[in-house]
Amino acid sequence: MKRIILTGDRPTGNLHLGHYVGSLRNRVLLQEEGNYDEMYVFIADTQALTDNFKNPKKVRDNIIEVALDYLSVGIDPEKVTIFIQSMIPELCELTMYYMNLVTLSRLERNPTVKEELKQKDFSNSIPVGFLNYPISQTADITAFEANVIPVGDDQLPMIEQAREIVRSFNNIYGDTLVEPSPLVSSNKFCSRLPGIDGKAKMSKSLGNCIYLKDDSETVKKKVMSMYTDPNHLRVEDPGNTKDNTVFIYLEALVTDEHFKKYLPSYKNLNELKTHYEKGGLGDVIVKRFLYDVIEDTLRPIREKRKYYENNVDLVYNILKDGSKKARTRAINTLNKVKKAMLINYFEGEKDER
Repeated sequence: MKRIILTGDRPTGNLHLGHYVGSLRNRVLLQEEGNYDEMYVFIADTQALTDNFKNPKKVRDNIIEVALDYLSVGIDPEKVTIFIQSMIPELCELTMYYMNLVTLSRLERNPTVKEELKQKDFSNSIPVGFLNYPISQTADITAFEANVIPVGDDQLPMIEQAREIVRSFNNIYGDTLVEPSPLVSSNKFCSRLPGIDGKAKMSKSLGNCIYLKDDSETVKKKVMSMYTDPNHLRVEDPGNTKDNTVFIYLEALVTDEHFKKYLPSYKNLNELKTHYEKGGLGDVIVKRFLYDVIEDTLRPIREKRKYYENNVDLVYNILKDGSKKARTRAINTLNKVKKAMLINYFEGEKDER
C-alpha cells in the first residue's frame, strides 16, 4: 500500500510560531525524507467558512497569506501538492455520502468539536457546517487515500472519528476506503505552544502569537513581554520552568548549537533550567536568548517570503496547478465510492465535469 500524507490549515490569518513547531517544520522534514509516495498540503477555506461565513473576504485574503507561509518555510511544490479545498467540489459530494454514516449525538460527543464549540460560543446557534467538520475532514482524508495524518494531540478525536466512518463505509459497501492513522510529534512541547501571554494556546483570535512574517523588532517586543513565572520577582528568587512560557518555547526550538552561538556560558537547556530553578538567573537574560533563537529560526523564512511576495503570480500558479492535480485524484476516489454505493448510473459515459 502506498504511504500518503495529508495535512492542512485554515486561512483565517497568517501562520504563527505555534504552527511552525507543531506542524510546518515537521512537514518539511517529511517531504525531505522522501519516505512517502504522495504528500498533500491544503488550505482549508471551506472549513474556515463554517464560522466565517459572514466574512468571506477574510478567508479569501488569507489564502495567499497561508500559501506564502507554506512556501517560505520550505514546503516544495515540486515534492508536495498544495491545493485549495474549495477548488475540489468532489469533497462536498463525499461529505454528503458520509453524513449518512454518523449520528448527530456522535458528532456532539467528539471532544475536539465540543472544545471548539465552547471557544466559538455559538450557544444554541451552531452552524450545521461547523458541527459537520469531522465528516468533512474524513472526506478530505479519504479523497486522497491518505493513511498518514500529522496531527496534534487535540486533533486525535477527529482522526478516530474518520476511522469510524471509513470502517462503517467499508462494512456496508465493501473494502473501498483507506483507513487513516495519526502521526503525532514526539516532542510534547511542539503539539501545543502557548501564547506569549501564558494562555494555553497560541491563537490568531486571541492575538497572542508570534507570526512567521513578524519583523525582528516586533518579535523582540513580543518576546520581552512574554509571561514567565509570576513568583520570580527578583533575580535571586528560585524560578519555575515547567509552566514558564519562555522555557516552553525554548524546549520546542532550542538546540545545543544555539547555546554555543548565543549563550556559551551554558552547554544546554538543562543547565539553563537548573540555574533558573535554583535562583540567580534573571528573566531578561533568558528572554534575550529566546529572542536570538527565534530570530535564528525566522530570518531565513522572512527572506524566502520576500521572494514569493515579489512573485505572487508564481504563488497563484502553484495553487492552481496543485488544485488541478488534487481534483484529478479526488475524482478517482469519488468514482470508486459511487461504484461501491451502486450510484454510478452512467459509468462508461464521458464525464462532463
